[in-house]
Amino acid sequence: MNTRTHIGLLLAALLLALPVQAGNQREEAMSANVRASLQRALADNAVTRTAFRNVADEAAWLKDMSRRLAKRMPDEAERLEFLTTLHWEAARAGVDPQLMLGLIQVESGFRKYAVSPVGARGYTQVMPFWVKTIGSPDHNLFQLRTNLRYGALILRHYIDIERGDLYRALGRYNGSLGRPEYPNLVVGAWKRHWDYTPSTKSADATAAPRS
Repeated sequence: MNTRTHIGLLLAALLLALPVQAGNQREEAMSANVRASLQRALADNAVTRTAFRNVADEAAWLKDMSRRLAKRMPDEAERLEFLTTLHWEAARAGVDPQLMLGLIQVESGFRKYAVSPVGARGYTQVMPFWVKTIGSPDHNLFQLRTNLRYGALILRHYIDIERGDLYRALGRYNGSLGRPEYPNLVVGAWKRHWDYTPSTKSADATAAPRS
């Protein structure tokens, strides 16, 4: 191994070892109607499929995303369960599933048990106060469906607060509202690694109705 290759491998290892970019979601007062709506959205059945309307579109998306995710999540069964759950939860919340993949890449590096210095947990780095605010004591933020559902609903909540302004919503999600670094990282990861164009006109990445 030559010196240049060795240095390149060391730099790659260093980048993989860097801490996640999770911030500090702020606990904010919310109306009783908003709280009740979020609570209802959390109470749903387990996921057994994506939100695509037909099997061919689902299979194509899962195959493509699974290929892209393989290095970060080597176990195929785990990978397919993760992608199936993510697609359903993002779509039912009205969030682009590929955007959620970009957010997770930046937040946790696809580490299920990631914990930030401020206590944010799991793939989507949800702060524990959300369980008290809209959930129930038995909600485990390291459980796949629970974590992805919280993450998607929280991002949707922030998008609504910011009247569709994705960059401001991402800033709220990270606790860095008004600063461009985090939104740029998420959108950059989304567009570089997870952007997806369906191969058929029938594909609908957000086919599931919002609860």
